[in-house]
Amino acid sequence: MTKISPSVLACDFAKMGEEVDSIFKGGAEMAHLDIMDGVFVTNISFGLPVVASLRRSTDIFFDVHLMIIEPERYIKRFIDAGADLVTFHIEATEHVEECINIIKDHGALAAVSVKPNTPIEEVYPYLEMCDMVLVMTVEPGYGGQAFMPECLEKVRKLKAEIDKRGLHVDIQVDGGVNAENAPLCREAGANILVAGSAVFKYEDRKAAIDALR
Repeated sequence: MTKISPSVLACDFAKMGEEVDSIFKGGAEMAHLDIMDGVFVTNISFGLPVVASLRRSTDIFFDVHLMIIEPERYIKRFIDAGADLVTFHIEATEHVEECINIIKDHGALAAVSVKPNTPIEEVYPYLEMCDMVLVMTVEPGYGGQAFMPECLEKVRKLKAEIDKRGLHVDIQVDGGVNAENAPLCREAGANILVAGSAVFKYEDRKAAIDALR
């Protein structure tokens, strides 16, 4: 079954707790929390205090996406704040294996991510260590961008490599995902879809999540 991880970046920040609760009640399996540092990407979102505050108000699975340089400095703190899964960018660190090991050692699931221009083959050396790979279908940093369908070829290659090795690694797609292109993502091999405005712009969150699924 396809899992839906709505991106909290698109919610109303004035009532973030209620917004996260609405997607939980609407059937989302995860809440996608985008952490941006203004360095790795040119935008700043929110950080540790927000994650910790949200954790106290909900039991939903926290899918934390670190768009920060040198993520190894902060991984443990985000897990302590409530992250269930931590994704970091291989472009953001020279210590990929160390980052994965830190995540695993502190009891969370580990994922790596690649930007649109990064060859998917760069994640292959780490597949056996990963629980998930995130393929970005927009340039990271801002919500509301247009989906880049050419990135789905990377998903297909990744799915083929995972199957060839007999691994059980989830594939997540993030960026411009909506009810129209969600079937293309699934057909390419993705089983976890991140969507922001395609969920939070609708009052009926359950209907929006069901449409993506």
